[in-house]
Amino acid sequence: MARKPILHYFDGRGRMESIRWLLAGAGVEFEEKFLKTREDLENLRKDGSLMFQQVPMVEIDGMKLVQTRAILNYIATKYNLYGKDVKERALIDMYSEGVADLNEIVLYYPYLPPGDKDGSLTQIKDKSRNRYFPAFEKVLKSHGQDYLVGNRLSKADIHLTELLYRTEELDPSVLANFPLLKALKTRISNLPTVKKFLQPGSQRKPLEDEKCLESVKKIFS
Repeated sequence: MARKPILHYFDGRGRMESIRWLLAGAGVEFEEKFLKTREDLENLRKDGSLMFQQVPMVEIDGMKLVQTRAILNYIATKYNLYGKDVKERALIDMYSEGVADLNEIVLYYPYLPPGDKDGSLTQIKDKSRNRYFPAFEKVLKSHGQDYLVGNRLSKADIHLTELLYRTEELDPSVLANFPLLKALKTRISNLPTVKKFLQPGSQRKPLEDEKCLESVKKIFS
């Protein structure tokens, strides 16, 4: 029996959360080894586990993979979430990169100084409502299918659904004018492995609180 992937990161969302979501969407169980101190991070660096001296790192299929997009692309390819041909893969990449652009702002929001948060939230609301979500709504409307590409589940659907959840936490009415995105969110959320991941007590991480932020500072500063 193949070993479960092992995720090395702190006990919080950060850049690992999209990897957790994608593994859940693929129906893959995984283990986590949490960094708790600066020493934990240094030990991974010293033993050669981190090619560029940084996490996330995922042990999978005998490899120690770093760089978030490389990890996501490997998982998507391995578990058939990357389209049926090179054209579909190009679309999946294009949509995933659009998600990543907005998610980068959302990801940093909890870590900002209090004085910077209002400006960042305004930017998140503006870009989600006026740039990114209208574009994805238009894609779904253009083909009338259940998923973004090829009428089958891909990593783009999972990444977008994660982003919809994260954005709604900060702006609860953000999807009011996007019925097809709301339907996609419901559809992905009802996939059995994702539904399990969304339940309390799962490996999905909550929005970073003060305790998590203090832990991150202890590890990385």
